[in-house]
Amino acid sequence: MHLTASRLKFLPVFVLAALACGIVRAAPGSHTSSQKGIAYRWVDEQGVVHYGDHIPPQYTSQDRAVLNAQGVEVGHLDAQKSAEQQAADAHARAAAMKQKQHDAFLITTYTSVKDIEALRDVRLDQLKGQRAASEQYVESLRTRLASLQTRAFLFQPYSTRADARSMPDDLAENLVRTVNEMHVQTNALASTTAAETLLRSEFQSDIERYRELHTIHSQ
Repeated sequence: MHLTASRLKFLPVFVLAALACGIVRAAPGSHTSSQKGIAYRWVDEQGVVHYGDHIPPQYTSQDRAVLNAQGVEVGHLDAQKSAEQQAADAHARAAAMKQKQHDAFLITTYTSVKDIEALRDVRLDQLKGQRAASEQYVESLRTRLASLQTRAFLFQPYSTRADARSMPDDLAENLVRTVNEMHVQTNALASTTAAETLLRSEFQSDIERYRELHTIHSQ
């Protein structure tokens, strides 16, 4: 037996009491409570609220409330979740745990915002040094490539002279090697610049979060 919210207000008090005390038997095959005095509340697909001492099988996988003999909610059974929902919940829990651990790190590691800024500046100086070295190396590669290209114009297929010889193998190999190295170092330089931008962003987030945590702990 179960009731809708619209019918509930028309029932005599003794009927509601009987329902809450588990006098009405559940239908065979339905989800029933093993404890006397327990009832349930659930919502159907039309949004209608139902009450009863058992839950119809088609609603056992949905959200439902557990009520005591006085009709007070004493528990809640969550709906069964899909694999995607479970994965999303697990991801959210992991993210919350990671944030909690990082918050603890901020509070226990730094004594002020200046400490965070000091570490940021050290890391930025390291990246700036890497970037300067990469820029210097790329410039040397450009110089080498220009020299190799000047030599290459003396040979076929770049020379306009009819009697020009074929390009030596070592020159061709050096050209290819230098061009490839230019690409590698240019990409590395771009990565260093991106890392510098990311580092600034991460430290700024840490500074803002540290201020929030400091405000919370000081209250």
